[in-house]
Amino acid sequence: MSTFTIAVPFIENSLFNSFKKQVSGRLPAMKIVALYREGSEPPADVECLKVDAFFSGGAISDLIDKTDSEYLAIVLPNEVIDLTARALERYQQVAEDSDAGLIYADFRERNGEEITDHPLIDYQTGSIRDNFDFGSLVILSMKHVRHALHRHGAIPADLKFGALYDLRLKLSIDSAIFRIPEPLYTKTAIDLRASGEKIFDYVDPRNRDYQIEMEAIATDHLKRLGAWLEPVFDPVKASDQQFSVTASIIIPVRNRVKTIRDAVKSALEQSCDFDFNVIVVDNHSTDGTTDILQEVSSGDSRLIVIIPERTDLGIGGCWNVAVFSLHCGRYAVQLDSDDIYNGPGTLSRVIAEFEKGQYAMVIGSYTIVDFDLNPLPPGLVDHREWTRDNGRNNALRINGLGAPRAFDVGVLRQAGLPNVSYGEDYALALRISRRYEIGRIYESLYFARRWSGNSDSALPLPTMNRYDSYKDRLRTIEILARQKFNAQRPVL
Repeated sequence: MSTFTIAVPFIENSLFNSFKKQVSGRLPAMKIVALYREGSEPPADVECLKVDAFFSGGAISDLIDKTDSEYLAIVLPNEVIDLTARALERYQQVAEDSDAGLIYADFRERNGEEITDHPLIDYQTGSIRDNFDFGSLVILSMKHVRHALHRHGAIPADLKFGALYDLRLKLSIDSAIFRIPEPLYTKTAIDLRASGEKIFDYVDPRNRDYQIEMEAIATDHLKRLGAWLEPVFDPVKASDQQFSVTASIIIPVRNRVKTIRDAVKSALEQSCDFDFNVIVVDNHSTDGTTDILQEVSSGDSRLIVIIPERTDLGIGGCWNVAVFSLHCGRYAVQLDSDDIYNGPGTLSRVIAEFEKGQYAMVIGSYTIVDFDLNPLPPGLVDHREWTRDNGRNNALRINGLGAPRAFDVGVLRQAGLPNVSYGEDYALALRISRRYEIGRIYESLYFARRWSGNSDSALPLPTMNRYDSYKDRLRTIEILARQKFNAQRPVL
C-alpha cells in the first residue's frame, strides 16, 4: 500500500506536469491521481478520476473509495504551488507524530516578483465557517476519514460544493485539525482583492445556492455537537428601569473628522413620534472630531457627547459607556461614525419592529456605497439567509449579521459587550440569540460607506489573522455555551 496519494485537479497540461515533476520520487510509496472534468483530456501517464465537480459529494466520495494509501493529499483547484525541499516528508512526519485527521501548513505567496510569508491560523472548535483558510494543500489521514464517515455518516451524494466542508467538520469531532506553522510551499496569488472586498462574498446573491448548501452542512454539524438550538425563545421581560427617552442612537468615534458630521446629521434628522437622543462616545479624538461634536451639540440638546475617563476602550467599551449611562433610552440603535442612515424614517422603522414581536435585538439591511454614496457591489446586504427557525444557528457559520443593529437595553445591559474594536457586535449578537429572538428588516435602512479610512479596508495579513482567530474563538465560546444550555434545558 502506498503511503501518500496526491489528488491534483487537472486544469491545464503545463501546470499539471510542473507539479508532477515536483513530487515525482519525493516519497518512495506515492501515487498521483488526476481529477478531471468532462471536456478535459486527462494525462495518460498517471491514474485519473473523472469528476462532475471538484468538491461535489460524488467526487470526494469516489476519491476516498479509490484511495488505498495511509494519507490523501488534496491540492485545491486553480492553485499553483511550488513545494519546498522535503515538504512532503515533513507533512508525513507531522501526520505520523500528531495522529491528526487533517493537516495543513503555512506557505509563501508569490505576487509578481515579490514573495512574502503567508502564515495561517490554528483551527478551533469554533472554526466552523466554510471559508476557513487551509491554504492550497491539505493532508487527510485515511484512518480518521473512514472512522469519521462510519461514525457520523457518509458524505451526502447530492452536495455540489461542500463535500470537503462536510468531511472536515466530521473529522474535527473525533480527531485533530492540525496546523504546521512552517511555510511548506509557495503559492502564486490568485485572489488579489483587498480584505474589505472579500468580506462581502458570502452575501453576494450569485452565491445563494452555495450558501444554502453550506448552511445545511453546518446545521447538521451543530446537531452532532449538541449545540444546535431549536426555534424556542425566551420572552423579553418588561424592564423596571427608568429611561428618559424611547431610543438612543449610539455612535462610538475616534478620529473621524471626515465623516462624523454626516453621521450625526443623519441621526439628528430622524423623524419620530417618540423622544430620542444621539449619544456619541468620543474616544479621545485628536484630529478635530471633538471640535465638530462640540459645535453641533451646542445647537441641539439631543446630541449627548461623552468623553470617557478611561483611555483603554475599544468600540465595545465605548458602547458600554453609552448603554450604561443615564442618557440611554429604552432601545439602543447603532450607527457607525463612517456611515449614515439612508433617510429620516430609519429609527421609526426599527422601533416599530420591536413593537411587532418579542425581540431582544432587531437588525436591518444596508447598502454598500462609496464615500459619495454611489452604490458598490454587492449593493444591498439584506441577509435573507436568516430564518426564524435556523438563523441563530447559521450565525455561527457566517461572519456578520447585518446593520443597523438595535437592542432592548434591558437585555443589552445584562449582556454587555467585550472591550474590543472588532467582532464586539458579533459576540453580542451570538450571546443574545442564544436565548432571545432577533427581528429582521430586509429593506435598506443604512448606507455603509467603503473608503480608505474604514477599519476593515485592505487589512494587513497579521491583522486579518488576528480578527479571524478572534471570531473563531467567539464561536468556540458560543458553541460551548450552547452545549451547556441544551444540556440544562428540561426535556418536555
